[in-house]
Amino acid sequence: MGLDQYAFARRGEEKLDIAWWRKHANLEGWMANLYEKRGGTDTFNCVELRLFEDDIFALEQQYRNFTQAAGFFWGESCEDDDEVTKEFIEEAKSFIENGWEIIYTSWW
Repeated sequence: MGLDQYAFARRGEEKLDIAWWRKHANLEGWMANLYEKRGGTDTFNCVELRLFEDDIFALEQQYRNFTQAAGFFWGESCEDDDEVTKEFIEEAKSFIENGWEIIYTSWW
């Protein structure tokens, strides 16, 4: 058991996986905060969170200095998570420019 996180691009019925993280607690905390800022009130688990261009920009500015986060079965973030996140950001930008939605979801 533990935190599994996914990001994918979606356009209409088409869906392409972009990134996968395992127990990147700090990213989960960042996404949960974004969900709450948008008015989300349910437990942030198995929720599809659409990321817009501004969100990707904010993530790019903050991912190397995330606030430490913790949650039920979230584990701990590690240095390798930064590289996956960096690659995700670059892919997400490209997909958004080409009219795709970017979705983040997690399950713990």
